[in-house]
Amino acid sequence: MIRFVPRLLLVASVAFLAGCQAEQPPASAGRPVGVVTVEASVLRDAASLTGDIQARKDVDAAFRVGGRMIERGVNVGDRVTAGQVIAKLDPATEQNALTAAKATLAAARGDVATARNTFDRQDRLLVQGFTTRPRFDQARQALETAQSRLEDAEARVETARDRLRFTELRADAAGVVTARGAEPGEVVQPGRMIVRIARDDDRDAVFDVPAGLLAGGADVRIRVTLVADPTVGAEGRVREVAPEADPVTRTFRVRVALERPPEAMRLGATVNGAFDLRSSVVVAIPASALTSSNRAPAVWIVDPATSSVSLRLVDVLRFEPNRVVIAQGLEPGDVIVSAGVQALHPGQRVKPLAPQRSSSSEKNRAPGASAGNAARESRG
Repeated sequence: MIRFVPRLLLVASVAFLAGCQAEQPPASAGRPVGVVTVEASVLRDAASLTGDIQARKDVDAAFRVGGRMIERGVNVGDRVTAGQVIAKLDPATEQNALTAAKATLAAARGDVATARNTFDRQDRLLVQGFTTRPRFDQARQALETAQSRLEDAEARVETARDRLRFTELRADAAGVVTARGAEPGEVVQPGRMIVRIARDDDRDAVFDVPAGLLAGGADVRIRVTLVADPTVGAEGRVREVAPEADPVTRTFRVRVALERPPEAMRLGATVNGAFDLRSSVVVAIPASALTSSNRAPAVWIVDPATSSVSLRLVDVLRFEPNRVVIAQGLEPGDVIVSAGVQALHPGQRVKPLAPQRSSSSEKNRAPGASAGNAARESRG
């Protein structure tokens, strides 16, 4: 009986090993892994800028004639109406010029009357044969010269009247005085800025923007709110972008046309501008899907035909708490491993679990794989 014991132990061992092998999954089934299907989406990111409210049109009010300014009736911050007198020059010089022009006009009218009488007399005498053709031609020439001098005198009178009227500087539109350029008592030249008026027509929000934020151009809608009271705001669109950057700050001056701005958005008020940055060339994947190859970021790609995996290098745009934003390396429709990446090797067969796709409701918030799927896969 004792010699049969080793045989019984050998048979029991073989049976036990056979049972263990029957419980193991076949090698051809592949390793179970969580997967995510990559989808194209729009990456949205918020940007905020600080600027101020400015008039869309600033007008420099200036005299069209020179002289000594004797009065300036407005100051910085004053409101003006169309046609309101802003400043005055000493009118003595222009008044004297007008008086002289009127005197010249009166003399020219007398010369025309005399020349016309002479011409009429020569005309009658020529018909009767009592004068010569040269005398008639001379009388006609004198009349034409007198008439030309009369027209010149009339023009000089009108010019003198205009110059006298120009000694009063009037606002051409309603607005607010934002700057002054001369004081009463100064002798000013034509064209010198006396006051600068911000017209009431329209208002802009003006920001100094870095070059990297200008990709959206005029299609970007901006929400503008007051810094002092964020509940006061208005929508706007980019109206104008400076063609050159500021040489010191390297930023571009951007003017945003406001749509029906409230009265509380006064000129000079400090405002915040918020808008979305958009890019259509990036996707986001769960953070658990990222691995490395030779110290470079990579992901495991699942071949649907063979159920095998391969490494693919990717360019990471940025890291976030639960996801990674990929700039290049992935295409829509790619199936990537999101759970179980540590135990894989190139060419290994896997058994993908049901692939997850990002829902359309989350594309604007989390491009690529959805946040819910990313959380489930990271737990897997």
